[in-house]
Amino acid sequence: MNNRIDSNKAPEPVGAYPHARRVGNLLFLSGVGPRKRGTKDIPGVTLDAGGNMTDYDIAAQCRSCFENVRAVLEAAGSSWENIVDVLVFLTDMPRDFEAYNRVYAEYFAGEGKPNPARTTIEISRLPQGGNAPIAIELKVIATIE
Repeated sequence: MNNRIDSNKAPEPVGAYPHARRVGNLLFLSGVGPRKRGTKDIPGVTLDAGGNMTDYDIAAQCRSCFENVRAVLEAAGSSWENIVDVLVFLTDMPRDFEAYNRVYAEYFAGEGKPNPARTTIEISRLPQGGNAPIAIELKVIATIE
């Protein structure tokens, strides 16, 4: 079984790819960023009068990413608890890791939470979101019945 999955709640892909692909009982999500569906704006971004980014809130971007992942999982008939592996891309590890790690624990660590395998890496850049470059993106693998 090899099925394309698209969510009507997650942000539209910025290229020619699905939100996820199901292969057997595994669900492979494409990279998921913090944008909200129907807009290119990034949550937590502060802009100056000229529309240029002056700051961003990594915690707001993390929460938005996690909710977008949840939307894709639910569209596929899976759930948050079925996440088995997360690859996280951050654009500024020294600045953002502590806050990201704290928010990550709210969603992934503890009783009744998925506690998946995780890799976090720093990369130089992620796609532009409309009002700013995004600071975090997740690549997720989950199981599905």
